[in-house]
Amino acid sequence: MGKKLRIIHTNDLHSHFENWPRVKRFVKQRQIIRENEAILTVDLGDFMDRWHPLTEATDGQANIEEMNTIHYDATTIGNNEGIGNRKECLNHLYDEANFDVVLANLFDKTSLLRPSWAQPYKQITTENGIRVALIGMTAPFPLTYLPNGWDVREPMELLPDLVNELRPQVDVLILLSHLGIEADYTIADEFPQFDVIIGSHTHHLFPNGEKRNGVQLAAAGKFGRYVGEVELEFSQQNQPIRTKARTFAVDKMIAHPEDEKQIADWLQQGHERLATVPIGRLPYPLSNDPQVYEHSLIEEALDAIRKRGATESAILNSGLFLESLPAGIVNQDQLHTILPHPMHLIRVCLQGKDLIRLVFEMEKNRAFLSHYPMVGMGFRGKIFGQIRYLGLSYDATNHQVYWQGKIVDEQKTYAFTTVDHFLFIPFFPTIEIAGQVTFLFPEFIRSVVGSELQRKYPID
Repeated sequence: MGKKLRIIHTNDLHSHFENWPRVKRFVKQRQIIRENEAILTVDLGDFMDRWHPLTEATDGQANIEEMNTIHYDATTIGNNEGIGNRKECLNHLYDEANFDVVLANLFDKTSLLRPSWAQPYKQITTENGIRVALIGMTAPFPLTYLPNGWDVREPMELLPDLVNELRPQVDVLILLSHLGIEADYTIADEFPQFDVIIGSHTHHLFPNGEKRNGVQLAAAGKFGRYVGEVELEFSQQNQPIRTKARTFAVDKMIAHPEDEKQIADWLQQGHERLATVPIGRLPYPLSNDPQVYEHSLIEEALDAIRKRGATESAILNSGLFLESLPAGIVNQDQLHTILPHPMHLIRVCLQGKDLIRLVFEMEKNRAFLSHYPMVGMGFRGKIFGQIRYLGLSYDATNHQVYWQGKIVDEQKTYAFTTVDHFLFIPFFPTIEIAGQVTFLFPEFIRSVVGSELQRKYPID
């Protein structure tokens, strides 16, 4: 019987710990080595997501503790690790990790060196003598990495040299890709030297893998709903002669009675830790109702982000605010619960004629978006909701846009503050096409709102 290599892979858990007990048990069961076989276990990134209170409360350290129980051989990072953390936080995220982080396309913006916690690739010789190289790549988002102190490179800049260096040295060349399905297809087409590409980021699922240009592709969906596995068989000369991939549905795995308690405990620990951090004392409730303007949470947030962006105007959507805030002492847990989104702020400068066009886009989409079930791109709520302006208004009868009560001058330049989500979604293209966009790092929207509430409504 020839040698075999099995690669167990997870990806895009996004702190969905409700699936983690079954995933963890299953992976440990699959890690039992059979005769003439070697096993590698990898994760493709986005294991953490700050929507979960325990991830938020521990800056992702609780996620690393759980990853340590699996004994991964290698992981790469996703955008939730790379962009969802301050630079300092990311630089210490893996201090206690018992696994290697493989990441070829991220560099420090100042030194232009790769971070100390990552290596571009990892070479392993398995116990049965198979030489393996793993290259890691994450999705390149320069607009958001650069302001946070990172220089993220396009994979195609780096892959030719890495492939040429590693391919002659190993029997198996594997890409750990947090790049998305289209990028994986492109890389398979251009680099048939890869034996396996394990994909993630776009949450695609290949139940039984795919073959592309002779390269074995594998992907296991999102949120820990599946565990993936790739199997390779080798000739006597250690050449891969057969590959196959498959996934295992977690909802078909047996749940143990203690799982629910563990899942609830993770949530409770997070809530309790965040609740120990007071923010301010509200003299009255703040409503998240988009029709309410007095004692409005949305108005408070608009004012807070306007100040952070140093602009006269701000724009937000009501769906960001999942609950109202009660009167009395408000803590970090309440703020995280109502604003769980890993969104940063942006300052957008537009010429008057483009600002008018943007408001027309927003008004055209207003009714549609009010109940639109938004998913992804930082949004962790249910619906987009109502668009709310501060310092801007629209006269629907006369189709006029007003800035601070005056008709917008088409030739003047105007600046407003909003969330980066507005740049990424397809409904307001003027922001990307005509706007001068500045990302405001490192705070999330909830941090900015919390700081303003603390200033306006101090506890003492």
